[in-house]
Amino acid sequence: MAMNSEYWDAKFDVPEYIYTKEVNRFVKQFCEHLPAGKMIDLAGGEGRNSVWFAERGWQAENIDFSKKALTKALAFAEERGVAEKYFAHIADATGFESVLTPVDLGVIAYLQVNNQDLFDAIDTLVDNIKPGGHLFGVWHARENLVEGFGGPQDPSVLPTASEVREFLESLPVEIETLENFEGQIQTRDGLKPSTTLVLMAKRLK
Repeated sequence: MAMNSEYWDAKFDVPEYIYTKEVNRFVKQFCEHLPAGKMIDLAGGEGRNSVWFAERGWQAENIDFSKKALTKALAFAEERGVAEKYFAHIADATGFESVLTPVDLGVIAYLQVNNQDLFDAIDTLVDNIKPGGHLFGVWHARENLVEGFGGPQDPSVLPTASEVREFLESLPVEIETLENFEGQIQTRDGLKPSTTLVLMAKRLK
């Protein structure tokens, strides 16, 4: 998947919200029980997840390197009446400084990049989560190449549970969930089946 802002600016420069305005089902399932606090939505794009958090009382920061995506996210937050709780920050996912740090929750949803960049992004995100806070991630899994629909068709940008687990051993986190789920992805043609890798972890120190 392309790792440059020009590509994504061009992709997001359309009137509709490419990934819809609906919160990801796994974000909702794993995070709706958490008490409101401060959160980072890393590579949050048009804001479907971070605006959902803001609607639930969170201070939400969407960090993305596409100005077009963040412009749409800010408009979405304004539309939903949560602009005062919503922050948009242009930065690369692999290295950023948050305006809300330390946060109670870091979300990284469908950042489909090579493992080195993904792990750099996770490492930086964990650095911005307070002890006792949570890290949540969701990705198209590599198994999706043969078992699911959509997502990039390049195995180098599709993580596996074992690869993520091995990397997380170097970080101060405790894994609560790290497994593949038979899920669905929202497309312009409706919901399609997808093999989805889901992570929930707690920051230890």
